[in-house]
Amino acid sequence: MAGQELLVDVEGRTLRISNLDKVLYPRTGTTKGEVLNYYAQVAPTLLPHLKDRAVTRIRWPHGVQGDSFFEKNAPAGTPSWVRTARVPTTGSRAARSVEAGGSDTLVFPIVDDLATLTWLVNLAALELHVHQWTVGRNGRPRNADRLVIDLDPGEPAGLHECCGVALLVRDKLAERDLVAKPVTSGSKGLHLYADLPGRMPSDDSTALAKEVAEELQAAHPKLVTATMTKAKRGGKVFLDWSQNAGSKTTISPYSLRGRERPYVATPVTWDEVAEGADDPLGLEQFRFDEVLERIADHGDLFAS
Repeated sequence: MAGQELLVDVEGRTLRISNLDKVLYPRTGTTKGEVLNYYAQVAPTLLPHLKDRAVTRIRWPHGVQGDSFFEKNAPAGTPSWVRTARVPTTGSRAARSVEAGGSDTLVFPIVDDLATLTWLVNLAALELHVHQWTVGRNGRPRNADRLVIDLDPGEPAGLHECCGVALLVRDKLAERDLVAKPVTSGSKGLHLYADLPGRMPSDDSTALAKEVAEELQAAHPKLVTATMTKAKRGGKVFLDWSQNAGSKTTISPYSLRGRERPYVATPVTWDEVAEGADDPLGLEQFRFDEVLERIADHGDLFAS
């Protein structure tokens, strides 16, 4: 029943779960209960990629056709057992304030167990976004451990064009001894990740991603743009290098998206990307049920 609350035990934590029958994706009739079930099933694969990362959530309390909002800070009523990290807001002034015990901070939840994940999803946090850095044992942000480039197509370009550009980005990263891992965004495009050989300040990883994007823009100006101006993206694939900035986040692999259908940011193989580059229908975004089937068949394609 809508409005019904249940007390459930999740790994020894008692959680109050509500509105299991509430439809969050009207187009497909997908309910909150189904969303909770997806996250419970995907948790063994998802949680290692959330480990030690501050999580920004996008919440849809009335479903994906209703209003949504970003949430960085842990909300009021956060259980005492939820791990959190105090992160300075952008700028050296804020960092100095934190060192001095000041308040220029955000208090993010760290999602490192099923109980915390379930608690957030029960708050209709469909999307989980993370930085490209982790926090250390002292709760302080460390340097970036990976790089990401977001391939965002400008209409009429789509996923097909993104796949072709992804192959070019892969080669550019390989020239720098970086191994790219492709992930469908769950929206329109692709994300390419590369583990860094050593931790790197976010300013440096941002500069590296920008360098790759600008080299490809120069080599393929009709296909690629590294410019943020939306008016210049038509028919091109925008290589968004800026998501490596210390304050920026990207949707986590295996997170749902708050789109018309319950699509997921899904790791894929390079063979699938090549097929998508050859055939406009060769690669499409994946629904949450398909992602669970893929994990059962292929394991975690995002694992290092």
